[in-house]
Amino acid sequence: MKKTATLHEVLYVSTIAPDAPVSVVAEIAGKARSTNEALGITGLLVFDGMRFCQQLEGNQKEVLALTERIRQDPRHTQVAILHHGPLAERRFKRFGLGYTAVDDVDVLGQLEQLDGQAAIEAFLALLSSLDLDD
Repeated sequence: MKKTATLHEVLYVSTIAPDAPVSVVAEIAGKARSTNEALGITGLLVFDGMRFCQQLEGNQKEVLALTERIRQDPRHTQVAILHHGPLAERRFKRFGLGYTAVDDVDVLGQLEQLDGQAAIEAFLALLSSLDLDD
């Protein structure tokens, strides 16, 4: 009997690099979609014009490796891991990378102050106000 890999999630907030044009967000999202699909990673990226907030889910090894690549990416600064741990089931089965923008810059700023379960709960509460294609 083959052991199934443990499903893992990471939630982080980062700030777009000061010298990066906002157009880099579309570039990041486009490349991430194909990369995530190949790695079996799903998730959602939210951008407020200054901050990224992303939830990644998949096999623990791949999710943690991707998180480290994001930490090293010069387009991101101040990468703060708000939560990481096992996940019972995927939240974003349909998205290699779902993407949406929010107009209220305070939302991700407030989320950035949280960690652990409180961060996940605030992120999930934010989802109900977003326009997602599902």
